[in-house]
Amino acid sequence: MQFDDDARLDTSGVKDVRGRRVPGGRATVGGGIAGILALVIGLLFGVGPDQLGLTGEPEPGTGGTAVGEVQRSCLTGRDANTREDCRTAAVVRSAQDFWGQEFARRSGRYAPASTVLFTGRVDTACGTATAAVGPFYCPADRQVYLDMDFFHDLRTKLGATGGPFAQAYVVAHEYGHHVQNLTGTLARAQDGRQGAGSNAVRTELQADCYAGVWARNAVRTPDSATGRPLLRALTEQDIAEALDAAAAVGDDRIQARYQGRVTPESWTHGSARERQQWFLEGYRTGDMARCDTFR
Repeated sequence: MQFDDDARLDTSGVKDVRGRRVPGGRATVGGGIAGILALVIGLLFGVGPDQLGLTGEPEPGTGGTAVGEVQRSCLTGRDANTREDCRTAAVVRSAQDFWGQEFARRSGRYAPASTVLFTGRVDTACGTATAAVGPFYCPADRQVYLDMDFFHDLRTKLGATGGPFAQAYVVAHEYGHHVQNLTGTLARAQDGRQGAGSNAVRTELQADCYAGVWARNAVRTPDSATGRPLLRALTEQDIAEALDAAAAVGDDRIQARYQGRVTPESWTHGSARERQQWFLEGYRTGDMARCDTFR
């Protein structure tokens, strides 16, 4: 993937609170068995730590627009081509540009969502979470939460090859959940059911499809500041990285790796094959209407 080197990078959609001490918090994810289970579940990409049963009472959301390393150092598309955190900021900007224009094209209104980069632990409107929960979207405060160390875990703990577009896929998936929240479909995952045909799985697969829709359209979506696409080019290797990441976080792959057997009745996110298929459906068509995983 290649961003426009000369584009001025708008990082207003990222709150960088890495390294800040988070006070209080009545519930955290600790070490030992609980921490391992949290990691295994969380690495699937989640929707709020409260849904995993890993937090206590909801805490106030991360406030303000903290000026962190991203705001100081991620100034241009060239920075996004060389730094992992700047790349995240660029994907956030590209995703917001695309979904804003897509909603407008469909006579809707897109409400932007911030991404919070944190270290260790963070308080959200969905509860207190640690980095072990993995990337997640909190519908209560409409924010994506991400500890950048997750991308190392994706490679070392789940066996993905990684790469820049594997990172982009993760971020785009979470913004897929934001789109679901705005369109009203995210609530369908709240029925508490699990299993291969559950609404929880269908919700995650739709978010994968929406990530593919963004990927197809990003290279022709004009940045609101420059009028040129922020993301200039995608290659077959980029798509291969996304598909590899999607497979690595399939329920069947993770269950086989961590419990030695596959139990479809407890799935919450879908199989490796399904996650790849739905990302490809979105990427091949570029049409969010083709992402009806509930049919």
